[in-house]
Amino acid sequence: MVCALGASVCFGTATVLQAMAARAADTGGRDGEGTAFAVTLFLGAVRQWRYLAGLALDGVGFLLQIAALRSVPIYAVGAALASSLAVTAVVSARLLRVRLSGGEWGAVGVVCAGMALLGIASGTEGDRGGPSALKYAMLAMALAVLGLALLGGRLPERGRALALGLGAGFGFGVVEVAVRLIDSLAPSALLANPATYALLIGGGAAFLSLTSALQRGSVTTATAGMVIGETIGPALVGVVWLGDRTREGLAWVAVLGFAVAVAGALALARFGEAPEHSAPHSPSRIP
Repeated sequence: MVCALGASVCFGTATVLQAMAARAADTGGRDGEGTAFAVTLFLGAVRQWRYLAGLALDGVGFLLQIAALRSVPIYAVGAALASSLAVTAVVSARLLRVRLSGGEWGAVGVVCAGMALLGIASGTEGDRGGPSALKYAMLAMALAVLGLALLGGRLPERGRALALGLGAGFGFGVVEVAVRLIDSLAPSALLANPATYALLIGGGAAFLSLTSALQRGSVTTATAGMVIGETIGPALVGVVWLGDRTREGLAWVAVLGFAVAVAGALALARFGEAPEHSAPHSPSRIP
């Protein structure tokens, strides 16, 4: 759990640094349109030192996440990682000068409280490998997230940050499940395992989706969508197919924690919509 909490700090801070890089990315004056724009945005952002620093933090966070996933249930790791929402909100308020309303701060608290309940109810890690089709399902999901990321520029402006944030969450969720589906680290076994490709594609597509989301919308809105996507689905997969369990008699606490966390995240997505400004590099909005 210490590793999972450390990962949340890394991911939450990296999100804001990548948002700053996405805002400063040079897209040649082009508006968001399809694959070419997504690739141009990524290439522009990756030239920024903040984006590289964010990637470094993501790398450290990913290693900590893997260590946690190999020790505790997926839903417990998701509970800790969801606290990155609070980290993102605090850091963005400091670095991006985003003013968070009382409703946003309250929603952050609700999300963290829900995830805390889920963490309290967590039991032992499951020991089942799941059906063989699960590995291919994760690969299919990773490819779907990649398609969403490449077509993100065609999404409506109003819901783009939330949609791409959800896509990023699904991609990171694929990574969480894929880590549990990799039994051997031998090169031959890795190459033959569809979960390996799901992990690589899902992680890359999630980063691309998140970069595109942060370029056009509220940091907290994109992150709220990401939290929902990377928490609920993987937790259900862990419980249904991988054998993750709650502590004896605390299943209801886990259900309550999920309900509270989702409600808080949805409220944050609603209140986190940044106001429109004419200045293309307004510090309170990712243009």
